[in-house]
Amino acid sequence: MLGSLRGGLEANLICPACRKSETRVVDSRDDESVVRRRRECLGCKHRFTTYERMEAPRLFVVKKDGRREQYSRDKILSGLRRACEKRPVSDAQMEEAVAGLERELFSRGENEVPATLIGEKLMESLKQIDKVAYIRFASVYRSFRDVESFQAELADLLAK
Repeated sequence: MLGSLRGGLEANLICPACRKSETRVVDSRDDESVVRRRRECLGCKHRFTTYERMEAPRLFVVKKDGRREQYSRDKILSGLRRACEKRPVSDAQMEEAVAGLERELFSRGENEVPATLIGEKLMESLKQIDKVAYIRFASVYRSFRDVESFQAELADLLAK
């Protein structure tokens, strides 16, 4: 579908050089998360590049106490980075975990999701990536009250 615009007119895009509004797509390259388009102004022949990213629908997270806040990819990544600090987990692995989470959340077609669902999905991903990062994340997410509950989670992980 994205490739079907190749060579087509884009009447609503303004040339940055001459401010004329008619441009055409000269080349288009799809990446997983962004489309790079090389464009040419029909008036002055100036070439420039645009990057297009799919806009995700607004998604709200319903917290345990009933509050609602807008979904934040940065907040999710920040939590993963803290859990994976000083662990052999790459940024690419964390990005893929968040991308998988987002695919699942947005495919639900709902505009609200419980925070517990997000936490559980992230823990599933971390369990596959790094067990220590998983335990770190779980200790914050599950709010372990004492050493016994922490040991129970660790024993469960070791049993599997």
